[in-house]
Amino acid sequence: MNACKTIVVGLVAVGLAARAFGAEPAAVSRKNEQLAREILSNRDLPDVLNRAKAIIKTGFNAGDGYGEVWIRDFATFIELSCEVGDRAEVRKNLLMFFRFQGDDGNIIDGFIPASKGNVAYRYIRKPNVPGFLGHKNTVETDQESSLIQAVYKYVEETADRSILKVSIDGHTVTERMEFALEFLLKHRYSKKYGLLWGATTADWGDVQPEHKWGVVLDESSHKAIDIYDNAMFLIAVSDYLSLVDSDKEKVARWSELRQRIRRNVRAHLWDAKRGKFIPHLYLDGSPFPDDFDEHRIYYHGGTATAIQAGLLSRDEIAASLARMVENVKRSGAASIGLTLYPPYPEGFFKNPSMGPYSYQNGGDWTWFGGRMIRALIEHGMIEEAYREALPMVRRVQKNNGFYEWYGVDNKPRGSGTYRGSAGVLGKAVEMLLAWARETAKPRPGPARQLPLLPHFASNNLLYVRITKPQE
Repeated sequence: MNACKTIVVGLVAVGLAARAFGAEPAAVSRKNEQLAREILSNRDLPDVLNRAKAIIKTGFNAGDGYGEVWIRDFATFIELSCEVGDRAEVRKNLLMFFRFQGDDGNIIDGFIPASKGNVAYRYIRKPNVPGFLGHKNTVETDQESSLIQAVYKYVEETADRSILKVSIDGHTVTERMEFALEFLLKHRYSKKYGLLWGATTADWGDVQPEHKWGVVLDESSHKAIDIYDNAMFLIAVSDYLSLVDSDKEKVARWSELRQRIRRNVRAHLWDAKRGKFIPHLYLDGSPFPDDFDEHRIYYHGGTATAIQAGLLSRDEIAASLARMVENVKRSGAASIGLTLYPPYPEGFFKNPSMGPYSYQNGGDWTWFGGRMIRALIEHGMIEEAYREALPMVRRVQKNNGFYEWYGVDNKPRGSGTYRGSAGVLGKAVEMLLAWARETAKPRPGPARQLPLLPHFASNNLLYVRITKPQE
């Protein structure tokens, strides 16, 4: 790790490299330069990026509707927090999750000052964090993965590797990250399928159908394997490997596991005939009626996360994007942040917020749509990324805020200062602008060879990056 900031700006499939840089280099170059100029001339982009940074600079809780600092949200805006906020405070909040870590290695969802803990959670108290309460939604399986991803992003943004050596109750952060991964393998791993499981939820959501609230795993829950949890785990393992790359034993062990999970995802969750991931692989029955065909539902968020995890080829990514765009048209939604399509029918979830096209059941979330934009940029699909980002950018300006989610009528719902949305879309815009500035630069002499980014290399894809000094 060095004191430079790395911004991923593009990726091309190896099979397209000859066409892109060989047969028609001049035409491709002109097209890219024209797109770069268009992006740089769009004043809405820096405006929205500045709005995002302004919101993120003011705190760490998920949004104005939440008192807690949630790790699944924090992990998605920590990069911008490091850019515009007090890095000592970023580090402090990050370490809080390790201070609340369970003896079995589990990571909480979030923490809150004890004086503000008025939600009906089963609060967790720890003597080493007096004055604070923790809580964990046991339905979901992404807290551990989210924390490791957050640590990786923090180190990448700040070059502060000293955080890895911080000792908490006798164990370093590096050790505690491995404890978190071990928790998932010991308590959320199906030996039959070689994949992680959680309760049944709608795509990446954390609400199960069996209860009016739906956040506690119990005897009535239906355990299931889905793409989101496993893609998040794969990203976390890759991030962990980058942080312990000098430990050959750990690298060998976790690299082998990563490859095994990847193979099992493709074997058990990818529906090659439909060209999509199945919603759930049930371990002991479904909570839904026998005559309900759940396989027709397309999960946008889990698919975007799978692309970030390197699970799809470029052709599959293009086909996935086309499917998302078609789903948006059919639903009447405004952006590919649409959670899923079609939604689960009325009454399938006892939580009243989970009706069709509501909340996690077909709501339109920039928080996940922005991840798809970022994934497209990382895979060199800049034109597509720019096109699909614009509806999200425009509604930020129209509604003067980063709202939590939107209905298919494109009207805002939930927190008006939702930091997850600000962080994900803000970072995607930052990446678009970085690509455009790099592409628009005069290039005298032979084309400059950009260094590879081996951390993301997979599926015969070739990634490139640019590096600039820290500000």
